[in-house]
Amino acid sequence: MARSTEASVIRPLPPLTSLSSNALYFLNSKLSSIEDLHGAPTLLSELQIQSDALDRTLFELNKELQSHFTRHASYSDRVGSLLSDVHAQLDDLRRSSTHPPSDGESRRGMGVELQALAKEVARVETVRNYAGTALKLDTLVGDIEDAVSSTLNRTRRRHPSIKDLEDMRSVALRSLKSTEDVLRSVVKTHPQWARLVSAVDHRIDRALAILRPQAIADHRALLASLGWPPPLSTLSSSNPDMKSSSDVQNPLFTMQGDLKLQYCESFLALCGLQELQRKRKSRQLEGHYKDVALYQPLWVIEELVNPISIASQRHFSKWIEKPEYIFALVYKITRDYVDSMDDLLQPLVDEAMLSGYSCREEWISAMVSSLSTYLAKEIFPRYITQLQGESDTAIQTQARASWLNLVDLMIAFDKRAQSLAAHSGMLLSLQEDDNMQKMSTLVVFCDRPDWLDLWAEIEFSDSLHKLNSQIEDERNWINEGENASLLSGLEESKSPLISSAVLRCLSSVIDRCRSLPSLSLRSQFVKLTGSPIIHKFLDCLKRRCQEAEGLTALTDDNALIKVAKSVNACSSFEFSLKELCEDVFFLEMGSNQSGGVGTAGDSEIGVFNEEINKLEEFRTEWIEKLSTVVLRGFDALCRDYIKNKKQWQEKSEEALPLTRSFIEAMDYLQGKLSVLEKGMSKADFTRLWRSLAAGIDKLIFSSILMGNAKFHDGGVQRLSNDLTVLFGLFGAWCLRPEGFFPKASGGLKLLRTATKQLKNTLIADERWLRENGIRHLTSTEVEKIMKNRVFNS
Repeated sequence: MARSTEASVIRPLPPLTSLSSNALYFLNSKLSSIEDLHGAPTLLSELQIQSDALDRTLFELNKELQSHFTRHASYSDRVGSLLSDVHAQLDDLRRSSTHPPSDGESRRGMGVELQALAKEVARVETVRNYAGTALKLDTLVGDIEDAVSSTLNRTRRRHPSIKDLEDMRSVALRSLKSTEDVLRSVVKTHPQWARLVSAVDHRIDRALAILRPQAIADHRALLASLGWPPPLSTLSSSNPDMKSSSDVQNPLFTMQGDLKLQYCESFLALCGLQELQRKRKSRQLEGHYKDVALYQPLWVIEELVNPISIASQRHFSKWIEKPEYIFALVYKITRDYVDSMDDLLQPLVDEAMLSGYSCREEWISAMVSSLSTYLAKEIFPRYITQLQGESDTAIQTQARASWLNLVDLMIAFDKRAQSLAAHSGMLLSLQEDDNMQKMSTLVVFCDRPDWLDLWAEIEFSDSLHKLNSQIEDERNWINEGENASLLSGLEESKSPLISSAVLRCLSSVIDRCRSLPSLSLRSQFVKLTGSPIIHKFLDCLKRRCQEAEGLTALTDDNALIKVAKSVNACSSFEFSLKELCEDVFFLEMGSNQSGGVGTAGDSEIGVFNEEINKLEEFRTEWIEKLSTVVLRGFDALCRDYIKNKKQWQEKSEEALPLTRSFIEAMDYLQGKLSVLEKGMSKADFTRLWRSLAAGIDKLIFSSILMGNAKFHDGGVQRLSNDLTVLFGLFGAWCLRPEGFFPKASGGLKLLRTATKQLKNTLIADERWLRENGIRHLTSTEVEKIMKNRVFNS
């Protein structure tokens, strides 16, 4: 009975001050009311079960620790035995050194023994290092696995302590960094230990597969408790271009106290894990993929953007027909929170020693990426369905217009986003392809080249529609100088207005692709849109010239003017195109195609090299045709003049009048050249009259000087008078026109300067020919001309 009374005595509770804060929190949460006391036995049994589980875990840990000690002892015994062998061999060496050998054979034997001993010492040292390294790595990985296991067990509790979780995660992270440092050292100094490194990497991968998702989940829960993302209704403004919004509450700035401390610790933990993963990947890929991109978006910024992107898509679905609202909202969100990236998060990234990252860039890049992803999934497929699946022309036309409008919005948004990134004060290399892809919504075309082809086709069709109306307008074929004031004092431009219109159309298409984030895509787009525009213009020039040739065979002045203007348009456009290709934009494409650095003038380099060659061929072909047409007309009018060989047999050297046929031919020649001079550029007209002069020189020389006509003194004088008139006509465009008639002027000079005494010896007297400036005649030609020279007695 006394025992029963003693057992029924209630033990007093321990003092309140002796209980830990965790114990008080547990009692207050489990025994907060009288009703909870009835469940005390159940609670007690649960606690006993948990205590038994912890005891079993502790027993297993002690058992594992004992196994580690056993392995360490075996390693120590093995190393000790090896060291004993080394000591024994060293003793033998010391004893043998006290009795020096007397013959060479003994010395050779000692050398062999020393080499073997050195190898054995090195092997023992290697084994000792391997054992020490393996034990150190095993200990570190064990610490990592214990910390991960503890973190996982604490997370499964109903009310885990956030501080304890962060502490255990910090322990795991420190052990991970130490392990990575050891592995990097092993890879550099002992590459033959690859199996050891692989085994450690395998265990670390398993630990990280648990640690990283748990860290991200805790970070997301912490962001939710902070009120992130903020409600987008506060971001919706009637004016999306406002510089600031007073009603926007940024949870990153308003967090205080423990929440701020917890967020910073979680932020640093994620950054540490990302930096660790980057180092591990760099080590594992070293020597295999030198050009591999190790960049990854910043995880903590992605965790900020993802919930905003999900919330925004509910608004985006209402604005499918009004994509400008989508771009306005995304830009406003990006701009409103970009300052907090610089002020609050960038110092944390610097503290985590995460090199090569700018929070401002990462925030803008992540927002741009979320927008481009939505466009690729929702907007573009809708337009493509309308373009390819609808038979209604009106729907396809509207879809093409919507496509071009969407591209305009994307280009404008990219420029604003890149400008926002540049405001950080850092020198951002946004022109590099990798960085441009981070800051461009046009990156959707990198993943879908077929969409780029479709865009190029739509762009070309739209440009061609605008260009056709300008080509058909005859007012655009008027020279630009004809509309300029004569009082300007400038040389009139001979280029038709159409060449400037085509160049503007081409430049507009090229400017739209400058924002593409890939050099290969820019080159492909230019070839798909720019080249067809040039070919279309070239076909138009050919058609106009062929129409003029087919109607009058270019005998009419109007036909000549029409062809001359087409040649001028080609020449002006070709010159402008070459200037355009000297831009760095095109030089990069040319060097990329050739595999090296080049200039636009290189024959094998240039995006429009083929088109420029075809323009040159067209210009050369039709300048030659114009020259041939004028030469043919001149030849027809000179037919009687050439056939009249008696006129060269006159003996009198008195002033002789010009023949009528020659005067008509010269009048025709002057009239045609005047018409062509007015209609052609100076460079093209120079090529034309030089080509024409060469043809006339060949005609006069072959038909008159080499035509077996007998030349008396009077005939030589008549020919001199006629050629003086001809030279005078071409003297309007050069100082020494006779230089462009080498055969005719050389033959005339030979006829005038040769004397009767030299007639028989002139062939052999080449020195006399050179002294008198006769350099373009062969000995056969000189002989034939002198045989037909008749001197008066």
